[in-house]
Amino acid sequence: MESETLKSEQPARFAAFSYSAYAKYWTARLFSTFAIQIVAVSVAWQIYDLTRNPMDLGIIGLVQFAPVLLLVLITGAVADRYGRRNVMGLAVAAELLCAVAILFFSMRGLTSPLPVFVALFGFGIARAFFGPASQSLVVNLVPTHIFPNAVAWNSSAWQLASIGGPVAGGLLYGLGANIAYSVAAFLFAAALVLIALIPKPKAPAKVIKTDFSSLFDGLRYIRKEKVVLGAISLDLFAVLLGGAVALLPIYARDILHLGPWGLGLLRAAPGIGAVLVAAWLAASPVRDHAGRIMFIFVALFGVFTIIFGLSTVTWLSIIALALIGAADMVSVYIRETLLQLWTPDEVRGRVNAVNMVFLGASNELGEFRAGFMAAWLGAVPAVVFGGVGAIAVAGIWAWKFPKLLNARHLEHRD
Repeated sequence: MESETLKSEQPARFAAFSYSAYAKYWTARLFSTFAIQIVAVSVAWQIYDLTRNPMDLGIIGLVQFAPVLLLVLITGAVADRYGRRNVMGLAVAAELLCAVAILFFSMRGLTSPLPVFVALFGFGIARAFFGPASQSLVVNLVPTHIFPNAVAWNSSAWQLASIGGPVAGGLLYGLGANIAYSVAAFLFAAALVLIALIPKPKAPAKVIKTDFSSLFDGLRYIRKEKVVLGAISLDLFAVLLGGAVALLPIYARDILHLGPWGLGLLRAAPGIGAVLVAAWLAASPVRDHAGRIMFIFVALFGVFTIIFGLSTVTWLSIIALALIGAADMVSVYIRETLLQLWTPDEVRGRVNAVNMVFLGASNELGEFRAGFMAAWLGAVPAVVFGGVGAIAVAGIWAWKFPKLLNARHLEHRD
């Protein structure tokens, strides 16, 4: 009775943290994502400094996305069958090993990016399993009425890491690549300990099938549920076209004339905008017209991308990136809440595995698209083209998915 009273007295903004399992989960995600950001900034700068080839920046994204696509039918089924907390922990352990491998290559002196690409492929395998397990676990840690609050804070963990991680990565890389990779390895280890401390969630009410046909249940559900299909495919194509993160080393070095610390600042800017919006959404969740709001902010994501692409002034570029992050945060919040609350628990892992392919395609494959276009046309045309494409996608998807456009509530209501 006393614990219930304490929960009711918690401020609504921090409601999810009144559940200790979620607090451990959130902190573990913060640490692991912070480490990933440190590795991302350090690897991008080190590889571009070594080769000066924009295509290599695209390959960094491609080798991390490939395992997500190749293992899509396996990762979700594993999360549903073998325990989401266990799978999440094993994935972080694998990320730790990959970070140590990159540290080893760096200590020996890099003369080719190939060994790092191999380690990043290992990162991609780990993330392929981590994504469905971690996204599916959170809904088992808090009550349904608290879940939108948990989604906002869950996204903020990623965004907080996206603010601090790139800045820390740039500063640590300035001290030495080996220092940056060592700190990342330590954070992965801390995340692993926290995951081990999360209590084992209750088993799902329904028995989960493990035959071959069940591997396709996630795809079947998404194809059937047009709101879910529209939401995740909208993000896929908007960010696939609009993403500019892979080209930030070019902007930092060649356009804005900044150093590694400046690259960290540019990479942190979207997170600054996103975390401010996430904090606001935690206290003021979207209650109506969710579909229309999502489409508006996807279009704004494209507008701000164009502004960034054309900017040659550091302060304007940072503001544009912050607004990109703010607009994307609204879209992410609505999409993730819809996806988790509209999906039955017994197939949630497999649905999230498919979602990870969409996310990976929009992020890592989007980086490859940006790197390829930058090598072909130049960095500025590549970014501006992407922003225009994101606006076009918002308009086309609003026409093709009217049920998503007119979705008013985040919960599934027949």
